[in-house]
Amino acid sequence: MDAARKASETFEHHLAENPYPGRGLVIGRREDGKGWLLVYFIMGRSPNSRNRLFRAEGDRLWTEPVDASKVEDPSLIIYDAMLASPGVQIVSNGDQTQTVFDAIQAGGRMPSALATREREPDAPNFTPRITGLLDARGDAVGLELAILKANVIDPALTDRFVFRPALPAPGFGYGLTTYMGDGSPLPAFAGDPVLLPVLGSPEAVLEAYWGALDAANRISLAVKAVGDDASLEALLIRNAYE
Repeated sequence: MDAARKASETFEHHLAENPYPGRGLVIGRREDGKGWLLVYFIMGRSPNSRNRLFRAEGDRLWTEPVDASKVEDPSLIIYDAMLASPGVQIVSNGDQTQTVFDAIQAGGRMPSALATREREPDAPNFTPRITGLLDARGDAVGLELAILKANVIDPALTDRFVFRPALPAPGFGYGLTTYMGDGSPLPAFAGDPVLLPVLGSPEAVLEAYWGALDAANRISLAVKAVGDDASLEALLIRNAYE
């Protein structure tokens, strides 16, 4: 199976036909080969999860409540989802974004930063923490993705997986989601990062992913376009609730 067909089928099966992949991120090469795209989306089933939207300023993307008076527990739903340091872009599904950012600022690396964190404590789901990093500081761009998830035998323990895939060809990206689909408890993402398409302009990518996500559960979506040096070009957001 060629890459285009594989990416298209994964997009259909894992996103478009999946009622609940949860939160998800993708880092991919722009189709024109001129820079990179970072995609991040959130979904929600409970009123607390649905009471959110994205806000953006500069390189920073964060979540905030639509109605602050209805927030039940902000600890796992309010966080910076995208941050940047010179030559580095970070995206994650929780406050580990700040953990990685602080480590990069201090000269550290993402894996060691995430070694200080655990999967989310929301039993019985124990939602995985997913993180992506684009590093353009050296002679060659580097891409890292990581997932922290509950150990199958003892969910009190955290399994840690870090992936350093070869850079994708233009029009393709690598992604992680928190879940494989709906369920009770929710089944954690399994396997390697998935190959996904990032075709056309940032606006086209936003429309494609927004249209693929389940309309009843999608909450917010962001697409960040950066140059080859990881400098910001545009940050687009779409919110279901304002």
